[in-house]
Amino acid sequence: MDTTPACPNCGSTYTYPNGNLFACPECFHEWNAEDAPAENAAEGSQFIDSNGNVLQDGDTVIVIKDLPVKGAPKPVKAGTKVKNIRLVDGDHNISCKIDGFGAMGLKSEFVRKA
Repeated sequence: MDTTPACPNCGSTYTYPNGNLFACPECFHEWNAEDAPAENAAEGSQFIDSNGNVLQDGDTVIVIKDLPVKGAPKPVKAGTKVKNIRLVDGDHNISCKIDGFGAMGLKSEFVRKA
């Protein structure tokens, strides 16, 4: 059984060989398997918004779709501006405070950089 490495850009396990490179169908990143550890160490962890922009701590983002919140009677509405985000590792990679909801975690794929 041949195993392919996970994508060094987004961590996807759905990668496939493309000639002498590997390709990721989720983020469209292509890399050489021998160069992947050095490339990943140089870049560090990068978090990307829905438009492909790199996010950093302290950025302001805008929610792009209504997001239901467990235990809350209403969702976080599309267009809500979230200031001063903090990037963390995990499933929800943005830690922030939203007015009316308090502290919560968001996924970077549901926001765009303001």
